[in-house]
Amino acid sequence: MPLSSELTLASSPRAAADARRWVSDVCQRLERTDLVECAELGVSELVANAIIHATGPFKVRVRGTASHPRIEVVDGSTDPPVPPVSVPGDDLDLLLTFGRGLTMVAQCAAAWGATIEADGKIVWFEPSEQMTDDGAAEWVIDHLEPVGAEPTSDAAVDIRLIGIDVPLYTSLSRQYHELRRELRLLSLSHQSDYPLAGDLTAMFANFERQFPDTYRDQMRDAEARGLPRVDLTFPLVREAAPVFVTMTEMFDVADAFCRAERLLSLARTTTQRAFHNWLLGELVHQLDGASAQPWTGRSDASSHSTSQVG
Repeated sequence: MPLSSELTLASSPRAAADARRWVSDVCQRLERTDLVECAELGVSELVANAIIHATGPFKVRVRGTASHPRIEVVDGSTDPPVPPVSVPGDDLDLLLTFGRGLTMVAQCAAAWGATIEADGKIVWFEPSEQMTDDGAAEWVIDHLEPVGAEPTSDAAVDIRLIGIDVPLYTSLSRQYHELRRELRLLSLSHQSDYPLAGDLTAMFANFERQFPDTYRDQMRDAEARGLPRVDLTFPLVREAAPVFVTMTEMFDVADAFCRAERLLSLARTTTQRAFHNWLLGELVHQLDGASAQPWTGRSDASSHSTSQVG
């Protein structure tokens, strides 16, 4: 049974309690009962802060690995959180204060931080085995810089992708973004434990550089117009073909890690994988001189949803 790694929360006073119960269940399924207390305390504080200070939709999810699980609270506000400052006073008073900022999270965390995205933010922490008095875990702001495209040469080949399923492409792009961010955070916070995460992060950046801006612009336009299908034409250099062959294999490796819960992200669905393989295969085949073949597979309605409710 795959790990249910995301829960949508109602904007209500019961949200923190729902998040506590769900996070506790996930920790037990990961056989990390040693983290339950700090996980419950930390997620309660993050959810309370989100409900009070941010806008929906609200979600809680678990990413990272079983060795280093990371709890994330997602909201719809792009306002960055304010890191805590030391406040003198009685510890009991602090524990009894609702909405007390991020001080409690810092005390419960081995590492923590935030990612600001175009449509909201993610505030996350890795629960520690026991609370600390000083909350000395380092605060990390994750900035995933856009990767610029490699300049195309006069010898570039015009690629045609025919019949792209736009909603399926959008769901796959979202899954890719989550995986990309996951590996980046692992490489930043646990490089010695997960050296492959840094290597894959560099490979993904190189993969993205192969696509010209015209490719991204056409897809963004199709998504904005709500088109069900679209045909694309854009240039690629022949030297990019080995990159696409390698990444086809690497995406399968990442799926295997997710299914084995070595990564706590969701693997691609069967339809997403088939679509992804068609797209990458078209790039390789057309760079080798083959003619364009349309996508004839089916849409996968389940892959268009981003919420996995536990």
